[in-house]
Amino acid sequence: MTTQTTTADTPHTTTTAERTGLIALPPHIARATATAGGALTVVSAFLAWTWTPAFPGDLTYYGYPGGLQWLVLIGGALTALFGLASYGIKGTRWLVPAGADSAIKLSALAAFATGWYTIIAISAQLGGLINLEPGGWVMGLATLVSLVGALALPFERPHLLPADPEDTGWDQFKHRAGNQWTTVKAAFATGPITQARKLPGYVEILIITAVLALGLTVFTYGIGTEYDELFLGFLMTAGFGFAALAKAGLIARVSVLTARHRNVAMIGAFVAAAAFPFTQSDDQYATIGVNILIFATVALGLNIVVGLAGLLDLGYVAFLGVGAYAAAMVSGSPSSPYDVHLPFWAAILVGASVSMIFGVLIGAPTLRLRGDYLAIVTLGFGEIFRITVLNLDGTSGPDVTNGSNGISSIPNLNMFGFDFGAVHTIGGFTIGRFANYFFLMLLVTLIVVVVFRRSSESRIGRAWIAIREDETAALAMGINGFRVKLVAFALGATLAGLAGAVQAHVTYTVTPEQYQFAHVVPPNSAFLLAAVVLGGMGTISGPLVGGALLFLIPNKLQFLGDYQLFAFGVALVLLMRFRPEGMIPNRRRQLEFHENEEAPATLTKAGA
Repeated sequence: MTTQTTTADTPHTTTTAERTGLIALPPHIARATATAGGALTVVSAFLAWTWTPAFPGDLTYYGYPGGLQWLVLIGGALTALFGLASYGIKGTRWLVPAGADSAIKLSALAAFATGWYTIIAISAQLGGLINLEPGGWVMGLATLVSLVGALALPFERPHLLPADPEDTGWDQFKHRAGNQWTTVKAAFATGPITQARKLPGYVEILIITAVLALGLTVFTYGIGTEYDELFLGFLMTAGFGFAALAKAGLIARVSVLTARHRNVAMIGAFVAAAAFPFTQSDDQYATIGVNILIFATVALGLNIVVGLAGLLDLGYVAFLGVGAYAAAMVSGSPSSPYDVHLPFWAAILVGASVSMIFGVLIGAPTLRLRGDYLAIVTLGFGEIFRITVLNLDGTSGPDVTNGSNGISSIPNLNMFGFDFGAVHTIGGFTIGRFANYFFLMLLVTLIVVVVFRRSSESRIGRAWIAIREDETAALAMGINGFRVKLVAFALGATLAGLAGAVQAHVTYTVTPEQYQFAHVVPPNSAFLLAAVVLGGMGTISGPLVGGALLFLIPNKLQFLGDYQLFAFGVALVLLMRFRPEGMIPNRRRQLEFHENEEAPATLTKAGA
C-alpha cells in the first residue's frame, strides 16, 4: 500500500525592514527641515558674524561673505541642493543617481562642523560668545536645524542581534556599541547607482571641463588659504563635501564620463594644472605647487612597484636621491667633483639611467624575496644610500658627494634661450622662477602618467597584476616572475630618477638629509608609500591626489608644532579604518574590501 502525504502550502510572510531616522521626526518634516535649514545657512553667510575685524577674514560685513563664511555657504548650498533633488525636482535628479538622503546628511555635517568650529574659534580668540553678532547666532541655529532634519531622514535599519545576558558587562557594552555603529553606518548607506541616459558627446566633454575647472578652483583655494582657521575649515568642508558627492553617486557618474573620454580628461587635467600659475599673483604658492608635482610624480612611480606589481618598497626615496645626485654632478655645479656641464636633456637622462642601473643592481639579488623580507631589504638599501653619500666627503671616503654639505649652487636651467631662473611675462601674467619649473615638472609628470598608463594596459602590466594577486598561480601559468618584477623595479626607479633630476635644479642643493625613510617634511619613503595607499593603489589619479594632500597638509599644519605628526597620523589611521581602499580606489581593490557589495555586471577597463 502506498501512502501519500500532502504538505500544506505554508504562506511566506515577508517582513519589511523598519525605516526610521536617527532622530524621531516625521519623514516629510525632516526633509523640509533639512532643506530649509540649508537655505537659511546660505542666507546667514551674508550676515555679519562678529563685530570686530580682529578675527581673521573680517566677518563684519553684511551682504558679502568672507573667509569661513564662504565655506559654510557651500555646505548650506549643497544641503539645500540635495534636499531639492530628494523631492524629484526636474533638473536636479541627475545629481543624485545613488539617492539624496546620505548626501544631505554629510553636507549638513559639513555646514554644521565648519559653522560651529567658527563660533568656537571666535569665542576662543576674541574672549567669549558675547563677540558674536546676530548673524553668527542665525548661522549656528540654521546649521543645527539642518543637521537635525538630515539625521531624522528615514533609512532601512539593519537587523541587530541582542546581547547575550550571560556575557560580562564589558562584553555587553561592546556588543551594544557595535550595534549602534552598525546603525550609524546604515544611516549613511546609499542605494545602487541608477544609469543615466547617454548624453551627447559635446555635453559630456563640457561636464568634464566644468569638473576640472572646479577641481582647479578648490586646489587653488586650499593652497592659498592665508591663516590656520581658514585651512582647518577648508579641510572640514572639503572632506564632508567630497563624501557627500560620493554618496550621491555623482563622483561615480563623472568617473564614467572620464572613462568614456579618457584622452580628453587627461589633456584637460593637465591644461587645468598648467593654468594654476596664472591664478597666482606671486611665486609663493608656485613653490608649493612644484614640490607637490615632484612628490606626486615620485609617488606615481612607486605605484608601479607597489600598486601594480605588489612589491613593498620602503627605500624608494633613495632612487629619487640617486637621480638628483647624478644630475647635480653633471650640471656644472661648483661643488661637484666633476667639471662637467651637460645640457638639461642629457643631465635628466643621466639621472634616469643611473637610477635605473641602481634599481637593477638592487633588484636582481633581492627580488626573489617576498613580503616582509623584501621590505626589510629595500629599507636597508634606502639607509645605505643615505649613509654612503654622507661618507663620500673626502675624509671618510673618496670625495664624490661632498658629504653632509651636499652639492650646492646648482645652476638654473637654460633651454632654447629660456632662462628658468628669470622672471618672464606671458600674456600679461608674471611668471616667476618656481612657476617656470612648475611647467617643466608638469611635462615630466605627463611623461610619467603616459608611461604608467601604457605599461599598466600592456601585457607586462597584466603580468604585474597577476604577480600581485597570486605569485604562485602566476608562476604556474608560465609568467617569469623574477623578470617581470625586475622590470617593475627598474621602471619605477627610472621614473623616480627623472623627478630627482628636476628636483636638484628646483632646490639648488641636494643633501643626504633630504632622502630619509621618515621625516616631518616630504618627500621620504614613508610619506611616498602613504601617498600611494591613501590615494588608491593601482590607479593614476590616486597617488597624484594622495601626494598633493600629503605634501600640502603638513605644510599647512606647521602651527601645530610638535603635535603635527600626531594629528597627521590620527587622520591617516581614521582614513585607513573607514576607507582602506583609498580615496580614488581601483574598482577591483574596492570590491576586495567590500565583498558584500554587488559587483558590476560588466567590469570595464576603466573599472578595472
